[in-house]
Amino acid sequence: MHSAADSAGLMPAPPRVLLSGSGQERTLAFAGEWTVLTVGAMEQTLRKMAVSDDIYYFDIREVTRLDTAGALVLQRMAFYCCKEDWESAFVVDDPHHLDLLEKVASSARVDVPIGKASPWLSFLNQLGQEIVDEFRMAEQLLGFFGHYLVTLFSTLLRPGRLRITSLIFHMQQVGLAAVPIVSLLSFLIGAVVAYMGAVQLATFGAQIFVINLVEITILREMAVLLTSIVVAGRSGSSFTAQIGAMVANEEVAAMRSMGLEPMALLVLPRVLALTLMLPALVFLSDIMGILGGGVAVWLSMGLSPETFAARMQETINLNNFWVGLSKAPFFAVTIGIVGCFQGFQVTGSAESVGRLTTHSVVQSIFLVIVLDAVFAIFFSALRF
Repeated sequence: MHSAADSAGLMPAPPRVLLSGSGQERTLAFAGEWTVLTVGAMEQTLRKMAVSDDIYYFDIREVTRLDTAGALVLQRMAFYCCKEDWESAFVVDDPHHLDLLEKVASSARVDVPIGKASPWLSFLNQLGQEIVDEFRMAEQLLGFFGHYLVTLFSTLLRPGRLRITSLIFHMQQVGLAAVPIVSLLSFLIGAVVAYMGAVQLATFGAQIFVINLVEITILREMAVLLTSIVVAGRSGSSFTAQIGAMVANEEVAAMRSMGLEPMALLVLPRVLALTLMLPALVFLSDIMGILGGGVAVWLSMGLSPETFAARMQETINLNNFWVGLSKAPFFAVTIGIVGCFQGFQVTGSAESVGRLTTHSVVQSIFLVIVLDAVFAIFFSALRF
């Protein structure tokens, strides 16, 4: 038995626990994967449940994978909560799980107190867990990207498999629908750059060079970076929420049961649409940013639009334009992959959809800025 996320080749289903019932019928229902890689995240939750009220039954029928570490944790929970009859507290269907629980039963008899850990030790444990989780997330994200590349290449060999209707729909959603916000923000950023540059350069009597400042700032860096951040917050979060809702409603599992591949149906059209439309949005952002800079120069310096256009034509370096535009496909793939990947991590609750949507936006923006820094170093080394 595998979860939807696991069947899609993604991260293991995180362990979950739910307390239900009252009195003699209090039950802890466990689900997900209880292995050495996942049980650490449940430590604080189990500590609180173990020292609160007595638990009489432990339902592990929904546990999809169990190893020695997970079995030991479950046995110790049973021992702490119902010491008199802890060996018969489990409700289990899988004979392999039952066998594993019996094998670790002797180790669980050690009555180790579950006292409150020291704050310093808890901080170090949490820090170490966060670092391990991030490395594991990076590994799984890289695997997801590899799966996407395999699907992309197989689709290129057989173009008939590509869902054109879905591709065009997502191009409209991530591209055309984003034109107003990208245009407005780019115009304002161009105006701000030009105005602040004019104020600073006036100190040296070099206001005319504000046009060069607008050109290199907008074309090389700000347009592509600003557009990518807007798209990450707008479309990347949308990818996570859409796919997450489908995972929560078990639509992804239904797809796989019908022999359909979620990567080809859900991920490929979204990432391809973003890859095709982000360069177009960056081009639009270049135009609006320069236009905003021209308006700011006109209002602050009295330089006519004709003079601004003539000076821009004289000084413009197309290398800056091509550098900015060349980054767009890489940023688009990064945003699309992260957004779709986080959507498949949803566990079924509304809380996980919101949390992973936030995580998707933060992770996408972080990776875009890291990639932008790498590109800056790369092009500087090439003197391009």
